[in-house]
Amino acid sequence: MTTIPREMSAAVLHGFGDPDNLKPGRVPVQPPRHGEVLVKIHAASVNPVDWKIRRNGPPMAPALPGIQGCDMAGEIVALGEGVTGFAVGDRVFGSPGGVKTVDGTYAEYMRADARLIARMPAGLGFREAAALPLVSITAWEGLIDRARVQPGERVLIHGGAGGVGHVAIQIAKAAGAHVTTTISSPEKAAIARDLGADETVNYREESVEAYVGRLTGGRGFDVVMDATGGKDLVTSFAGARINGRVVTIVSQFPADLTLMHLKGLDLHVVFMIIPVLHDVGREHHGEIMRRIAALVDSGRMRPLLDPARFDLAHAADAQAHLEEGRATGKVVIDVAG
Repeated sequence: MTTIPREMSAAVLHGFGDPDNLKPGRVPVQPPRHGEVLVKIHAASVNPVDWKIRRNGPPMAPALPGIQGCDMAGEIVALGEGVTGFAVGDRVFGSPGGVKTVDGTYAEYMRADARLIARMPAGLGFREAAALPLVSITAWEGLIDRARVQPGERVLIHGGAGGVGHVAIQIAKAAGAHVTTTISSPEKAAIARDLGADETVNYREESVEAYVGRLTGGRGFDVVMDATGGKDLVTSFAGARINGRVVTIVSQFPADLTLMHLKGLDLHVVFMIIPVLHDVGREHHGEIMRRIAALVDSGRMRPLLDPARFDLAHAADAQAHLEEGRATGKVVIDVAG
């Protein structure tokens, strides 16, 4: 039986701005409430939303001093009232917090809404499992829930070696699609092909008009997903076919929608944190995590981890590594052995 301490180590956010506002600290361990489990966290991954909240503050930021981190993998050590389907000792993963009043994952323990988590894939360790939740939910909501990708459709994914992009390739392939992805180097092209991409395009060397002509005969792609954070939204419109579907993971900027109108495109915006922020549809996130675990266990999905290693005391360095664009794949923080 795991002994639950009264205090734990955590990376505590004391102010907004530079990474040095994120400092090691000691905070109380909070017991699980109704519908929650207490998880001993073994690994947490870093996402762009983490450093954006740290740099920019409200409206999604936790009250200061606060704990960031959306993704985790760990072991259940206590159950709150009303929790069914889980037991103490279960190895779980999910994206259950890190915004506003919801506990974050940059800590040794967290209380998590049981609706937002699932059992880990049997074949993954904690580091690999922690890399999957937020990016997998984002890609699943975009490609499966919104765009409804069908077998045989041609899908274009911008940013295939990135966090969301590398799982989007695998989800689209599992759905039976023919997948093309944009990358920036031969090394990243090799990564994308290894993950299942049928075609890769170096966007620095080939225009969207050229590769649409070469790969689709000028027709355009059935579905285009901008997994780069909004940089490729207009390019996505150019790459889509008439009456095609476009998915973006960031739309907080002015954009020219003329081409979207002229082609009659559907635009889907994915903001996967909504269930955590507003307590709407949390059960669906748990269901997506179970689907992702099944894909991993069937050999159709695996995470791409950046080789850099960070522990909880160096969470600020982990955020800086991602923010400065030095990562390939997911950045993971080792929390406990």
